[in-house]
Amino acid sequence: MSDPIDRKGLRPRFWETVPLRQMTGKEWEALCDGCGKCCLNKLEDEDTGEVALTCVACRLLDDSTCRCAQYDIRKQFVPECVVLTPDNLDEVAYWMPSTCAYRLLHEGRPLHPWHPLISGTAETVHAAGVSVRGWTVPEFEVPEEEWEDYIIEEPT
Repeated sequence: MSDPIDRKGLRPRFWETVPLRQMTGKEWEALCDGCGKCCLNKLEDEDTGEVALTCVACRLLDDSTCRCAQYDIRKQFVPECVVLTPDNLDEVAYWMPSTCAYRLLHEGRPLHPWHPLISGTAETVHAAGVSVRGWTVPEFEVPEEEWEDYIIEEPT
């Protein structure tokens, strides 16, 4: 017997019972909390593998909504954009934000209370202060060789 489906096409609390690889496309997409942190440019130390977060945002990030302005066709504009899937999560989870639902579930941890799937509203991620709303710098304004000057601590 399958789980009941709510009016949005999602099983209630599916993230607690459905493995990432078995989620529907709608469930997978619903895991995104809309923080925008994955769209910030990162710097990785080649020797240590340590990843530093910058406040320099991808050119497609709308920093008022914390969403990609061209999500469905983003690879056409930003070929290096990583499209997160259950198949590549093992390889990329280490640089995903520490609060990211995909990373949390991959690591066997629960979602935060401010996550929209728990709170019922997308605004809680912003109210909790974990989104990038209003404080990013567009990458076209900062030369890549200066990104080190824009390293920040992840808002958690």
